[in-house]
Amino acid sequence: MFQGRRQTVEIFRKAADAEIRHTHQRIRRYGDHTVDQRGKQIGQGNPRKDHRHFRRAGEKSQSHYQQRTDKGAQECRCRCPALGRRRHSAQNCHRQARAGIDTDHIGRRQRIMKNCLKLFAVVAIAAIMTGCNCFSKMAKNQDQVNITCTPEVLALNNGKVEADITVTFPAKYYNQKAVLKVTPVMIFEGGMVEGATKYYQGGKVKDNYIVVPATGGKVTQHVEFPYDARMAQSELALLVEVKCPSGPCKVFTLVNANTGALPTKAEAATLAAGGKQAEAIKKAFALPVAKGVNTLQSELVYSDVMSNTANNYKNVTTVVTKADIMYAINSSTVSSKATSTDEIKAFKENVVAQQSNDRATQKLYVHGYASPDGPEKFNDNLSSARSKSGHKAAEKILKDTGMSLDQASYGEDWEGFKELVAASDIEDKDIILQVLSRYDSSTQREAEIKNMSAVFTELKKEILPKLRRAQLVNSTDIKGKTDAEMAALINSGRLDELTNEELLYMAESVLEDGKAKVTVLEYTAKKFNDARAYNNLGVAYAKLGEAQKALTSFEKAAQLGLNNNEINSNLALANLANGNVSKAQQYAAAADAKTKAMISAAQGNYSSAASTLSGYNAAIAKVMNNDLTSAKSAIAADKSAKADYLRAVIASKEGDLNTAKAELQNAISKDASLAAKAAKDVNLKNLFASGFKL
Repeated sequence: MFQGRRQTVEIFRKAADAEIRHTHQRIRRYGDHTVDQRGKQIGQGNPRKDHRHFRRAGEKSQSHYQQRTDKGAQECRCRCPALGRRRHSAQNCHRQARAGIDTDHIGRRQRIMKNCLKLFAVVAIAAIMTGCNCFSKMAKNQDQVNITCTPEVLALNNGKVEADITVTFPAKYYNQKAVLKVTPVMIFEGGMVEGATKYYQGGKVKDNYIVVPATGGKVTQHVEFPYDARMAQSELALLVEVKCPSGPCKVFTLVNANTGALPTKAEAATLAAGGKQAEAIKKAFALPVAKGVNTLQSELVYSDVMSNTANNYKNVTTVVTKADIMYAINSSTVSSKATSTDEIKAFKENVVAQQSNDRATQKLYVHGYASPDGPEKFNDNLSSARSKSGHKAAEKILKDTGMSLDQASYGEDWEGFKELVAASDIEDKDIILQVLSRYDSSTQREAEIKNMSAVFTELKKEILPKLRRAQLVNSTDIKGKTDAEMAALINSGRLDELTNEELLYMAESVLEDGKAKVTVLEYTAKKFNDARAYNNLGVAYAKLGEAQKALTSFEKAAQLGLNNNEINSNLALANLANGNVSKAQQYAAAADAKTKAMISAAQGNYSSAASTLSGYNAAIAKVMNNDLTSAKSAIAADKSAKADYLRAVIASKEGDLNTAKAELQNAISKDASLAAKAAKDVNLKNLFASGFKL
């Protein structure tokens, strides 16, 4: 009813010198006004004539009254309990009301204003709405209607703003011949967005709209808007248009949902023309139902839950080289021929080369073996003798290197036998391998194999001689580049001097700068076409806020064959970050528990999400679930700007404005961009309402 005073002045401007006699009786009769430019009585007792003459008088006297108003000459007779029957100018009437002047035994300002404005507003509605016959009574009784919005403070939910508006009305309120067209709108600085329209009709209307019963009840309208950043400071409101079977509202006509007033001729023309001026009228006519949008959901950090694929980098790499000194059957004597082979020469060269590598640490061994044919005990002794003779020969070979060797004997070489058979072209090798897997006893194995006479003959010729040996082993630990050395190569652009694993390791474990990680992983992914590199590149993109690039990288990793829990979780999270909830759900079954919780949070199911998530994401879910104490605990150790900001939000919700002020100032000192965010944040309205200024 806040527009009542303004509407009253309009009425008196249009009516010029019109006088309203017996106000209370005639308003109840709704339209029985006595109006005349000359103060004469017109059409008393006939509402239609009264209305017709009222409009004519108003149109004729509009300009005349403006002149008289400027001179302060226009007067109104306010016949109400607050003012008695004294004659006051319109300006003086309101001035006295504002000042609280005791007029005719009324000394309290509040009572004067209340009674006077109430009269003015009722006069305005009664006078104007007589032309829209099926809606006039509804407008008059609009204070009987209760409108609620769930949630009271709108919330961003997966890129959308959603709410349910419920209208509760009494019996006999809704005119059964009326049709209302209700359009939800989001109003913000610089514009407005209209949502999906709903139509409501009375029971006597022959249309296919939602029927509103005469018995009263509730009507709920779901509203939904794609989120626009401008909506952070906004107002959800309703535009109402009415259609009646007769009168000026035969077609849908916009009404002021706050007062029930119809547009003036000028306003109607502006509405028809459209544009910014028409939008302004719609804003004024719209009925507010909720203010602001809680955008905390958009602060969920999906990259915090994403996972890198592990690399195989080892700072110390073990390289093993081998060479065999061969023996005759049942012999442990080393021949000169056995120590002069190319294999032995290459072994020695490797030992010498590694001695010049300051990153290499060598360990040399001699292992004695016997072929698995003949008595097991005999072969054990034979392998021991071969380890001794082989060790002596090796020391001689490596004498000038100064290297020492350890020795050991391993008896019958069944493992070597298995490897050689598996790598051979022997026809029945699968049967032989089955025997080895079936029996553990050397005796049983040998007996079963010898039963295959043709096979055993081939084994004696092709396999067993290779197992009669003393094996020289060089196990070399090569220490890789230090982190500092690899970082220097990266900083100088010499990425080609690093291996795939080194690059993956540096990006995941050493480099802290997000852009540097992206640079390294982009190079690695392209050069080695490695699915792991593409996955980790996606994580790096996500942490920089490059949601679409992250999704593309994850998809490339999947195309290259990466199919595990990590890539499915990352694909789900990347789709969430891009607003694709339905797509994210496709990966949910193969995703981890935290990813499923993030999907729940993105859908507004904060209760289930809060129990699974941790840190900052858990705090957001708990705040949205109104568990403020737990939210504070979740980020207690987090000293980032975003955590400080969230603590300010929590404190503001709790009414602890001093803490809210301090935490917000901390956040802004770390990240200046948060000041602009705070100024529009509905969660901080209590803080700014207290007088706090940035």
